[in-house]
Amino acid sequence: MASALLSAALVLTLAGADDEPLPWSLRPVAEPAPPELEDDLWSRTDVDRFLLARMREAGLEPGPDAAPGELLRRLSFDLTGLPPSPAELADFVAQPSAAAFDAAVERMLASPRFGERWGRHWLDVARFAESSGGGRSLMFPDAWRYRDYVIEALDADVPFDQFVLEQLAGDLLGSTDSEQRNREPVAPTT
Repeated sequence: MASALLSAALVLTLAGADDEPLPWSLRPVAEPAPPELEDDLWSRTDVDRFLLARMREAGLEPGPDAAPGELLRRLSFDLTGLPPSPAELADFVAQPSAAAFDAAVERMLASPRFGERWGRHWLDVARFAESSGGGRSLMFPDAWRYRDYVIEALDADVPFDQFVLEQLAGDLLGSTDSEQRNREPVAPTT
């Protein structure tokens, strides 16, 4: 109740007397209707319709669809940071389909390379380092524990709210099994 009153007071304060619009972060969530477009053979989803409308406003047209090999390479670099193996590439190019693409996505999300690739973004935000840097670089001997925790959390698909909770108070959380008991205290040690 108190947080709702505080939020309402904040919104009224930010709205001001001159009726300026609220910042986007304080506006109520709305689901806008996708634009109606003439001669639209490109869009496959509502998001595509928004994109195409904006491209047309800027005088642009969408490029051609990627070839199967190019599509798999883009997917692999985005999710794992590595190119697909020659065998994976040959199999996908030989029989490209939506099912083959979905299988490739699932395989790459299950790969330990996924957590390594995407964990680096969180580690950058957390200002993770394994040494003090500079001319006299002192190594932090147990820093790898936090790095590995972040990678394992991403690979295990830990929900974001749980991940953040573990970052803030992992050593205080109750655990239901030995794996959780061993993982949670590592998060807040940085």
